[in-house]
Amino acid sequence: MTPKVERIGVAGAGTMGAGIAQVASLAGFTTYLYDPDPSALSAGEARLRADLLKGADRGRWTISEAEAASARLRGTSALERLEGCELVIEAAPESLELKQELIAELEALCAASTVLATNTSSLSVSQIAAAADRPERVCGMHFFNPPALMRLVEIVAGDCTAPDALELATEVAERMGRTPIRAADGIGFLANRCARPFTLEALRLVGEHVATPDQIDRLVRIGGGHRMGPFELMDLVGVDVNLRVAKSFYEQSGGEARWQPHALQERLVVDGRLGRKSGRGWYSYEDGPHRPADPEVPEPSPSAQSDPRVEASIRWVAVPNLVGARAVEIAPTASLGPLCVAGRHFKDLGKHVECVFGDSPGLVLGRIVSQLVNEACFAVGEGIGSPEDVDTALRLGFNHPRGPFQWGREMGPGTVLATLDALRSELGEDRYRAAPLLRDWAVAGGELPPVDVAVAGGSPPPA
Repeated sequence: MTPKVERIGVAGAGTMGAGIAQVASLAGFTTYLYDPDPSALSAGEARLRADLLKGADRGRWTISEAEAASARLRGTSALERLEGCELVIEAAPESLELKQELIAELEALCAASTVLATNTSSLSVSQIAAAADRPERVCGMHFFNPPALMRLVEIVAGDCTAPDALELATEVAERMGRTPIRAADGIGFLANRCARPFTLEALRLVGEHVATPDQIDRLVRIGGGHRMGPFELMDLVGVDVNLRVAKSFYEQSGGEARWQPHALQERLVVDGRLGRKSGRGWYSYEDGPHRPADPEVPEPSPSAQSDPRVEASIRWVAVPNLVGARAVEIAPTASLGPLCVAGRHFKDLGKHVECVFGDSPGLVLGRIVSQLVNEACFAVGEGIGSPEDVDTALRLGFNHPRGPFQWGREMGPGTVLATLDALRSELGEDRYRAAPLLRDWAVAGGELPPVDVAVAGGSPPPA
């Protein structure tokens, strides 16, 4: 039975720490916000209290709830004030040495039953926990930015994390009104790992001259239902930040081909084109909107009829059947004939038509989605998480309209596998090797085979 949590400590008053403390205090926990730097603590606490009032003004909670949450907040520059907490979440900068030092200090202060959670997004929970004498009390609690708005929390099991520690962290996340998912301790956990192909495959499409950044973003928005395309997303997050994450994945994996950074990112960073924060990235933000509004998808012509001769030349559409597709991609191929004829045909059927520049298995959306499905199958096959949690991670953590396994079911695992096999054969790239689970899924005729997901927690070390 997990102990009842009444007091939560948050170590670190930066953007993430203050945000987590805000969520905790709103959920009814007495919340201690710690930072060794008095000025950082003062700034974080002031930002938190101001955000509580702003949220009330915007109707996210009532003014009385904001005032009660503010009253439950305790700011401190003395680490000892956290000793009575049942759960302490460290939100220090992403430095292994700094986090290990903080975990060791907290363990020395707190009760043996206290759960110590790390909010790391890129470091190994097991390595952080190695600094503790009781690593079974250490787990990951990865909140997403901004914590007050993002509903997802990854509960990460280190190699030694005890099941009851994971249960306590999961229960607290639920009491905070968040959706917790379980993940084993692997590179990028579930959400960050399974979202990697969204930008990486888009970069490869540009590098191979299949399509331009604006075409790819438009197809992803109109055909895939995303709010933002991969290049807009890189500009929002920062091209340099995205590149740094890509390099970290690649280095931690020992050179996994699927995670290799692209030279196009390097070029933009060297040129100072870092995205919105620098005024220019893949788009320009210096004068007016960075892109035109998406065109309206045309209404189907009452007299339009499907022509199997034209439709047989389509490589991929947004869904497995033409009736439900909102966008159609056309590439110059010998079998298609004049592009204008095909374009008129699909517009008459009520589709947005995008004429890309290069022919490639899967074209644009098919390639991106196939790699999303493939990475998800690798992660689940390795026991990092369940298919259901992967889909939840991408929907809630990155606002994807569908999770990878939902995409796989809609496209059909056989179609995904055929796309990847064709890409590997045509390009000779190991990054397109199919996950064993995807092959099993395709052979099974569409029924996802059962998988053993080992994220219930490790075994405590012997006494």
